[in-house]
Formats: sequence, C-alpha cells, structure tokens
Amino acid sequence: MPKSSLLSTSELERSSVVANNTMNRERGLAGVNSYARELGFDPLSRLAARPHAPSWLDLCSGEGHALREAASTLPDDAALTGIDLVGPLVRLPAPPTLTEVVASVSTWAPTRTYDLITCVHGLHYVGDQLGLLARAASWLAPDGLLAAHFDPESIRWADGSAAGRATVSALRSAGFRYSARHHRLTLEGGREVTLPFHYLGADPAAGPNYTGQPAVGSHYADARFSTIAGA
Repeated sequence: MPKSSLLSTSELERSSVVANNTMNRERGLAGVNSYARELGFDPLSRLAARPHAPSWLDLCSGEGHALREAASTLPDDAALTGIDLVGPLVRLPAPPTLTEVVASVSTWAPTRTYDLITCVHGLHYVGDQLGLLARAASWLAPDGLLAAHFDPESIRWADGSAAGRATVSALRSAGFRYSARHHRLTLEGGREVTLPFHYLGADPAAGPNYTGQPAVGSHYADARFSTIAGA
C-alpha cells in the first residue's frame, strides 16, 4: 500500500472498522468471556494482593464491566481508570473509585502511574500501536504489569511488507515478553521505552486478523535509516 493511501489517526478513528468495533465491549472479570480468560490471570486477585491502594488502567475499556466489577470489591482508595474512544454505550453512574474517560488512547495521557495496565484486543484498532506501547510502559508503577493483545502480522513497513519479526525483536530488547500462542505482550516494571520505528499511518482495510475480525494495519519506517523529515 502506498504511503499516500494510509490514514492519519483522526481519519482512522472515524473509519468504520474502528468506530463500529465491538471486540471488547461486554467482557467481565471472570468466566467464559472475561479478562481473566483473555489475559491468562485474574486482574482482581493481582490488584487485591497489592500492599497499597491498587490502581488499574484499562485501555479500550468498552462498557467497562470488568472495571465496575473490580470497583465493587476493591477498597475505597483504589484508583481504576477506563479509556475508550466511544465510552460506555449505556451511561451509568460510576463508582467513586472508577474514572471513565471518553478519549483516543493515541493522544490521552494519565497524570499518575498504575499497578496494572491492560489492553484486551484493543491494539487491533489503534494506528500507532508501537507508540502506544512505548508510552504505556512509562505509565507503569516500578513493579507494575502491562498486558495487551498484539498481532505482529499487523505491523508493516512502508511498502506493505511484513515487519512483525523485527517488531517482536525490538519489543523483547526493550523488556517486553511476547507469547505467540496467546498473542499477548507483557511488561513488568515501568520504564522509558524507545522503539526504532517511525509511524507512517494506518490501513483500515487490512482485513481480518487472528481473531477473525477486521483489524487495522500499522505502517512504519525503520527509524534508524529513515530520511523522513522529523523522523
């Protein structure tokens, strides 16, 4: 795909594949369709074991069911934040420990760090996936955990060729762990992360990914060799 055909972040977020996605809208904490199943661990148990007031940031949080379930169990000084481009379709009063933000994860930034940061099948609809991962790494507490679903096949070079292998290698060098079997990235401990990629734009017509649902293709140049102005 030529670079000129790629969409900017604002254009992408108005596209049908992003605006109408329902991938993570209804998941609860536990059970068949749950965060515990998708992430391979129980977020509530991890948060409840914290020696201090627990904090959880959920990116692309959908209806926020998992956050609300956690808020009903965790102590009153917990800090839970959900970020979603659309936000809950059913508007309900939020518990005191929960902040629901309707915003783009591509531009939003917190004013604190978190013990747990999750993104359940949300990166599939983000243009600059690698930029978000690098930013989120700095939002983690020193002993926090980031867990997100990630599809290396969605990362492409400017000419459309596969960049997944180089991407996974760079992420691992930065401290991330990647499970190809589960399509999950994890990072333990907050840190500054710089990845050698320059974001070019997104392709909303990339087609279905491993979930079987339409997803976004994210295109990059190698920042180590890029001659793009400002790269």
